[in-house]
Order: sequence, then C-alpha cells, then structure tokens
Amino acid sequence: MSAPHRNGTRQLDLGGIRIGGGAAVVVQSMTNTDTRDVAATLEQIERLHSAGCEVVRLAVPDETAACALKTLVQRSPVPLIADIHFDYRLALAALDAGMRGLRINPGNIGGSDHVDSVAAAAKANGAVIRVGVNSGSVERDLLERFGGPRPEALVESALRHVAILEKRGFYDTKISLKSSSVMDTVAAYRLMAARAAYPLHLGVTEAGTPLRGAVKSSVGMGILLAEGIGDTLRVSLTADPVREVAVAWEILRAAGLRQRGPEIVSCPTCGRTEIDLIRIAETVEEHLQSLPGIASCRLKIAIMGCVVNGPGEAREADIGLAGGRGKGVIFRKGEVLRSIQGQENLLRAFLEELDNLIKNSFVV
Repeated sequence: MSAPHRNGTRQLDLGGIRIGGGAAVVVQSMTNTDTRDVAATLEQIERLHSAGCEVVRLAVPDETAACALKTLVQRSPVPLIADIHFDYRLALAALDAGMRGLRINPGNIGGSDHVDSVAAAAKANGAVIRVGVNSGSVERDLLERFGGPRPEALVESALRHVAILEKRGFYDTKISLKSSSVMDTVAAYRLMAARAAYPLHLGVTEAGTPLRGAVKSSVGMGILLAEGIGDTLRVSLTADPVREVAVAWEILRAAGLRQRGPEIVSCPTCGRTEIDLIRIAETVEEHLQSLPGIASCRLKIAIMGCVVNGPGEAREADIGLAGGRGKGVIFRKGEVLRSIQGQENLLRAFLEELDNLIKNSFVV
C-alpha cells in the first residue's frame, strides 16, 4: 500500500530507494554507535536492516569518522546518510566515500564557496540533502519575529536553507521540521506541505523513553500520515534504535499504509481471564520474530482469553487461540480446529499449527 501523498511532490532517488512522488513511506533510523568503530557500527546497521530499517543515518563528527565511511558504505545492506553539522569538509568527504545522502543545513557551513562545493558534489554523486530544522536551531531573527520557535518560524528557517540550494540549481532535497511538542510539529508540517513540494521527513524530536516516545511519535505521525503528509519517517526513542524501527512499522500498519510481518491482535486481560495471556502473547511474538523471512508474512494472528467468545470476536483472524481454565481451542477464521487440555499443551500445539500455516502459505 502507498501513502496518499500530496499531488506534485518531487520524487527523489536515495541509493535506489524512491522517496516522495507517490512512493511508499520509507522507514529510517540512526545508529548510536561511534561511527569510528566500524565493526560495531556495521553490526548495528545489520540489526536495523533485519528489523526493517530501509535507510540509516550515521553521525560524522570528525575526520576519523569520515575515514570510516567508505568501508561502511561498501558493506552496508542499506543506503547511508551522513549526519553533519557545520563542517563542509566532512560533507565532501562523506560524498566522496559514497554516502547516498547528507543531513546538513547549507546556511550553517560557512561562505558561499563552501555551499557551492557541497551542492556541486552532491549533484555529481546523485546524493540527497536533507534540510532539518528543529525548535532549538531556529535563527534569532525568526525567533524574534514569531515570538519563539513557533511552527511558522521552523518553516521559514527551512525554506531559507532550501533557497540556498535552489540558487545553486540543487533540488534533490527533503525537509524535516521537528519539535518536542507534538502539535507544533504537526502544525509545522502542515504549513510546509502547503508551501513546498519537496518530500518531507517526519519525526518528533526528543520524543523520550520507549513508552512516551512511541506515544508522541504515533500521535504526531499518525495525524500527518492520515492527511497524506510524510515521505520518510524516524521514531526517535531513548533506547536501542532497533526499537525505533519496530514502532515505525506499527505506525505505518495502524495508518493502513504499509505492513511488515504478521499482525498480532490480543485482548486485554480482565478478571475473567483464566490463562497467562500476557506470557502466551509475548511468547508467540518472540517466536515469530525468530523466523527467517517473516517480514513477507501477512497473516493475522489472534491471542484471546475467552474460549466462549474468543473465536467469534476474532473471526477475521487467519489463526488464533483462546484459552480458559484447564483448556483452550485453536481456531481459523472463527472455526474451531482443535480443543486442547492444559495451557502449555495449548501453546505448544498453537505454535505447531502456526508454523505449518506459515510454511504452507509463505516462503520463510
């Protein structure tokens, strides 16, 4: 499924991945390793890729980190973006190493000759530049004009940087506008979507720890995606970045835009629950994650806590289980397949039925 993008959005090619112009929303994350540690960085890139990350951004703080980029590019399974602040020489080194994109604001890298060099090198290498503005990076005059880091200030700041690139004939640009305020972020992206046709990278900056960050990101991105705004996204969490990717895919699934792997539905526990439903659901989820090629599986799986109502409530599920005191059932499309005595026997039998269904329905 593809996102209902704004009409006329420019489409970019980032290392073979289409961004904008009707292409599917792309999932991105960023390593938190020291880029100078090639082995650790590659290991994390591989884990991100396995989790479904399609583009990975790397911090490039100095020349030593820049020297590591060529090896990382050669061995990475996904396109890489160099995250650079202020130093145009690091941008040139990243492009020379084969990085497919830059995260850099051209207004912050020095004189016009520096901007000329970066824009020309990016164009020559077919690289994408992301202009990124957040509430802490808005220019002083815009803060004074708009009374603080308001959404209007973020948009004006981003357009300033974009204009610098346009002046040099560079248009392979995407834009991000991030605030720790969810509703300010939403407002800023809405304003930008009405004013420019560049692809937009969604994110809520400083979103927080896994629970709070997932909620804030889901609310903000969910609103925008439902309105057809957004071409790439990153969920920012104070956690292992692999968890960012999992949340991003669940946001896309919930928005009806993309799906990766099977969907698991499970009922909340209540005083009538007579099996360890939480443990069973977690076990099934962990089991699925361990299967190779599971990303292509589109099954809907139900874990229900009531034998009487479970199969009917989850009638649309391709396979499910429902348990009660001392027994349970396995069902498909609401029809009971097997009745099992004992919770552990139920879980074991369900995993066997699930594996058989996946094996016969999908290549894993």
